[in-house]
Amino acid sequence: MQKFTKITSVAAALREADVDTDVIFPARFLLLLDKAGLGKHLFHERRNARGGGKTDFVLNTAPFDKAEILVAGSNFGSGSSREQAVWALTDFGIRCVIAPSFGEIFYSNCFKNGALPLVIEGDAHERVMLAAESGKPLTVDLEAQTVVLPDGEGIGFEIDPYRRRTLMLGLDEIGSILADDASEIAAFEAGHRKDQPWLFLDDGRLERLFSGTRSS
Repeated sequence: MQKFTKITSVAAALREADVDTDVIFPARFLLLLDKAGLGKHLFHERRNARGGGKTDFVLNTAPFDKAEILVAGSNFGSGSSREQAVWALTDFGIRCVIAPSFGEIFYSNCFKNGALPLVIEGDAHERVMLAAESGKPLTVDLEAQTVVLPDGEGIGFEIDPYRRRTLMLGLDEIGSILADDASEIAAFEAGHRKDQPWLFLDDGRLERLFSGTRSS
């Protein structure tokens, strides 16, 4: 998983609440199993006109078509639990979504896929939104837990320490377990092998077993 420490980018502004996962990634594309390439289907209905061609949706418009930050309204990512919504965002290049609130499962899925969902509310959120609409770059500093606006104002944010650490190290859940508990896992496996050796075949016995099967 890609590490997240600090990014500086223009931010795409989406002044809309309750943007659900079917809007972010329509259900008809769920048969696509490869994460790579899903970005082209991000906000598919918003970005593509019915008669063909592209709309003036913010993610089709320079410089926001290269944005790594999305500033949205409340309850972003509500609806179904489809993880593809986050896959499409990250494949498009968006690493951070800033909103007053998120769908619970979407919020969790972001951390599992190298994306940072930031909860910023009230007047602070409005200042971030206005900064995004200006087209000037913002900086999201995960280590300092600060969003820096174009005028230099810093807006602090709270984040679970465990999730912050895993994002900064680029660890998903499995990677985090291996990083934190590898020695305990190895000790358990060694003890298990010692206490119940009949459950394990060493290389020599396994080779003889298959050799006997082939010869018969």
